[in-house]
Amino acid sequence: MNRDTAIQNLEAFDGYWDIIVIGGGATGLGVGVDAASRGCRTLLLEQHDFSKGTSSRSTKLVHGGVRYLRQGNISLVLEALHERGLLIRNAPHLVSNQAFIVPNYEWWDGPFYGAGMKVYDMLAGRLGLGPSRHLSKKETLKRIPTLEPQKLRGGVVYYDGQFDDARLAVNLAQTMVDYGGTPVNYMQVTGFTRAGDMIDGVTATDMETGRSFQMHARVVVNATGVFTDSILQMENPKAKPIISASQGVHLVLDKEFLPGESAIMVPQTADGRVLFVVPWHDKAVVGTTDTPVSDISLEPCPLKEEIDFILEHAAIYLSKDPEPKDVKSVFAGLRPLVDTGSSDNTAAISRDHFLVVSESGLVTITGGKWTTYRKMAEDTVNQAMLVAGLDERECVTKKLRIHGWLKHFDKNDALHYYGSDAIHIKKLIKENAGLGEKLHADLPYIKAEVVWSVRREMARTVEDFLSRRSRALVLDARAAMDMAPAVAHLMARELGYDDTWEDRQVSAFTDLAGRYLIGGSVHNNKGRS
Repeated sequence: MNRDTAIQNLEAFDGYWDIIVIGGGATGLGVGVDAASRGCRTLLLEQHDFSKGTSSRSTKLVHGGVRYLRQGNISLVLEALHERGLLIRNAPHLVSNQAFIVPNYEWWDGPFYGAGMKVYDMLAGRLGLGPSRHLSKKETLKRIPTLEPQKLRGGVVYYDGQFDDARLAVNLAQTMVDYGGTPVNYMQVTGFTRAGDMIDGVTATDMETGRSFQMHARVVVNATGVFTDSILQMENPKAKPIISASQGVHLVLDKEFLPGESAIMVPQTADGRVLFVVPWHDKAVVGTTDTPVSDISLEPCPLKEEIDFILEHAAIYLSKDPEPKDVKSVFAGLRPLVDTGSSDNTAAISRDHFLVVSESGLVTITGGKWTTYRKMAEDTVNQAMLVAGLDERECVTKKLRIHGWLKHFDKNDALHYYGSDAIHIKKLIKENAGLGEKLHADLPYIKAEVVWSVRREMARTVEDFLSRRSRALVLDARAAMDMAPAVAHLMARELGYDDTWEDRQVSAFTDLAGRYLIGGSVHNNKGRS
């Protein structure tokens, strides 16, 4: 997957694409893979980088949604549990079985989570990941020794999925290419072209060069998440907004706060959400919040009260109280909830996906969550093919192996998240031993990964690598800042840029990474290695 090749494909393409997808997050990439794997000529345009927004800022769970079970939304839980099982089969190198423990304290509704998890198991059916069961207090503390022991009665263990969201997004873009599709990042859609009253394409600007493109399609899909309304209003200035954005914040702590392999699920917080403490990449991710927001941004900012909320609640359930100085990184994401007008509380708004066709033929898909991205894509492409008048072609993604698919691998291998691509990175090291050097003592990433990300994963900036090709920024913001000069130097050599580009990249990334720290930014290091 190479951006220069993608631009050449755009220039060489003569005629109508079958489907143009706007948006390179989970939903858009899912649509792109579904359409391309059905044999459609498919183009995907993303204004920034793949999964730059919501799709790289999740709680890192592939799950049915225990909270939805308690709310009585059985259909959503059933669909999500089914999709969870399919995703673990289709991307085993990125999605794994994770044990969760619901600790039972005197003030919690323990009986519900005992019986409720059995219902959860039953709904999962053949795609279940393991049976839930009650744990004694001793067993619970053995699994999670840092759990607050006072008034602890025991717990319930159940199983869900865990994954790396941004890495899955990159692999979906690669899968799209594997099936003949063309995904392009840093290509912002600026308008629509029309044949009479019907949309028949888009205009777009290459954000790297400023060059304008006009591309025609039999159908255009709007899969832009929290930016859905801006595209709808581009199509029709009088379009009524449908998105009610909700911000979710997560804190990342050292693994000492959650040793072992089990995660914690706290079923009750002050705002009605669950609280997760999840082991991930040798750290602990704690979240999340559900705060209504009106400012739609690619880089949303955590609010002080959200950070305080998570720290306060984590302190209730962990024997060692996390403090601001313990937070390695804090990140925020915006959920594209579809506003039905029935509630002012975003925690109560449905997480179901929403599919609609405008009078001009624009197909819009929004809402939903990572777990159900494949089903959302299937429904969308079915509808888009009807709008386009394309011959009916069966969806094949239920059993489609995602790029990098590898069933047997060593989890202790720092490159195992690349799946079958790991051997190519190791080949780079054989050709140049220096590429085997780590970029930072506290994180596992090596120089060869930077080279690979530029050559085969369409990484274009230091942020692309440190935030989404690797997960350095969300794991340890200060370490990521330290890595930036070396990453910039390696990328500049691959992309043919000079020292000025390196300095600009390091400066821009350092400014960005400062926002992932509690207490502001740090000194801008412009040195290179």
